[in-house]
Parts: sequence; structure tokens; C-alpha cells
Amino acid sequence: MDRLAIVVPCYNEEEMLPLTTKELTFVIPLLITKQKIAPDSYILYVDDGSKDSTWELIRKFHEEEKKVFGLKLAGNVGHQNALTAGMLNAMEHADIMISIDADLQDDTAVMEEMVDKFHEGKDIVYGVRNDRKKDSFFKRTTAQMFYKVMAAFGVKTVYNHADYRLISTRVLESFADFREVNIFLRGMVPLVGFPSAKGYYERAERIA
Repeated sequence: MDRLAIVVPCYNEEEMLPLTTKELTFVIPLLITKQKIAPDSYILYVDDGSKDSTWELIRKFHEEEKKVFGLKLAGNVGHQNALTAGMLNAMEHADIMISIDADLQDDTAVMEEMVDKFHEGKDIVYGVRNDRKKDSFFKRTTAQMFYKVMAAFGVKTVYNHADYRLISTRVLESFADFREVNIFLRGMVPLVGFPSAKGYYERAERIA
């Protein structure tokens, strides 16, 4: 079975981290029990130079739960760089990786579908929101403008997809060849050209 790493970039997430850890440490054993991932699958928190107690919590959770690991960056490098650091670290230790933000506004239930699609031969599975009806008018409008602007600049993106995705190790190996300074994963991952699919979900309701 394939070893899964769930990579979670964190910046000042002391309020959310206990809830995030509780949920993710439920998801991984569930997928292990269903024999969809290897027993040594794990969570990798990437602390992006947090100024609160995020790192102390990560260390605490690691001591309490063997499936929780942490990567502490020297300073704040930004979400995309922190996520990239976690991805490249996971490449050395796992067969597949799922990235998700610490606020868990992306529904973790679709992770099982992502893994299933990987087993069907897809190297990339994009987590895609079904719709934005629950978003404010401003957020829906700015989101639509974002995708239109990206398309106008010739940037290939997946509509209603942020940074919730599964990618295989061989995708990560190809991605590691990029030498971009200003990293924009939503535009870079589609460029690698591996078989891909989409997993659709509703926006999860979370209270930080």
C-alpha cells in the first residue's frame, strides 16, 4: 500500500490546530482501516515562522500522536513556499501527498475519493468546490475575476480549486525541477502534464 503524507502549512494557527489535528488523526486511521493507504501514513505540519504557540502545539501533538510530524521553517516565507517545502519533504518519505490548509474549510471527506482516483491511475487529483453559494457576493465576484485574469495571462488553472490536492511522488519529482522564484502552485501543478482528475465537495463549515 502507498504511504500518504497530509501536508498542512501553518502560520499562527494555535486556535485551529487542535481541531485540525483531531480531524486529520481521524481521517488517516479510517483510510488505513479500509486498506487504502499504508499504516505508516502521517500528517506533516509546516510552521511558516509563526509568532504564536503553533510550533509548541505541533511538538505536543507529535509527542501524543506518532502520526503527527512537524517541519519548522527559519522564518516566514509565505504560504506557497511553506507548502512547497512540505511537499518536497514529503517526496522523500511518502508515495502520495495531499495538501490542505489548516483552517479545514476544505472537506476532508473527499480525501478518500482522491486516494481512490490515484489507485485508478490519476497522479493529480484536484479538490474542487461544487459552488460558491455560501460565499459572500464580494468573495464570489473576486474569485471569478481572479480566474478570468489568470486565463487572460495564459495561466492554466482549475476553476474553484485552491491548494487542496493529491499528487503522486513522480509528480513531485517533476515539480522539483522547476526553478521558479515566485511560486504559484495553482498555475504550476497543471503544467506537469500527468493524468489528473477532480474530487468535488461542498465548503466545510468551520468556526475558528
